[in-house]
Amino acid sequence: MVELEVDDGLAVVTIDRPHARNAIALDTMRRLEQALDAASGARTLVIKGAGDRAFVSGGDLKELSTLRTEEDAAAMAKRMRSICDQLARFPAPVVAALNGHAFGGGAEVAVAADIRVAADDIKIAFNQVELEIMPAWGGTERLAALVGRGKALLLAGTGTALDAVEAERIGLVDLVLPRSSFDAGWRSIARSLAHHPATEIKRVISGVSPDEAIASFARLWVADAHWRAAERVMNRTASPRTAAEGAT
Repeated sequence: MVELEVDDGLAVVTIDRPHARNAIALDTMRRLEQALDAASGARTLVIKGAGDRAFVSGGDLKELSTLRTEEDAAAMAKRMRSICDQLARFPAPVVAALNGHAFGGGAEVAVAADIRVAADDIKIAFNQVELEIMPAWGGTERLAALVGRGKALLLAGTGTALDAVEAERIGLVDLVLPRSSFDAGWRSIARSLAHHPATEIKRVISGVSPDEAIASFARLWVADAHWRAAERVMNRTASPRTAAEGAT
């Protein structure tokens, strides 16, 4: 099952397959595609697993073991890679809330997001080598972009599992939160992103010309939201001075 929650510009996609530690089966792919399509227009997207044990534990081996030809394996990989690509191309910020361990394909889903927020007791591993295969959903390339080619080869080539603190140290995870405040923490971050011009910031970070970056700024400058915020700031900074002047 894949659930979609949309509230005030924040879309949360939850992979909920507790019997399989949130592993991805073929039907999960179909439901993910539907959820991402339905979330279009959100100002921030969060993807997470249900519970607190697994974010995504990879592909569902019991189901995917029926794929016995190169053609079938390639078709499955292409489909799931396209879903990860859809996550990576989502116009608004995408947050992977690592509520539990992210192994194999789960790590590939995580690195398709813009931001990875992890509970402090999780582990993450590109451990497909334990099955004598390699990441096929775009994770190898995205991992290299995050941590560098050497570290990517070391991690994916050995299947080494990293705890949250080490993953944050090397740039694989962006923020580690205590388990006790994890749910409130990622929601606070996601809501803040949804209520600020983070979509334009993501577009500029992704690569635009200087003129396009300036045009983005100018559009935000003339928007009503900017002037309302500027008025609040000016009133806040003016208040102490006004009070002091009134006392003289």
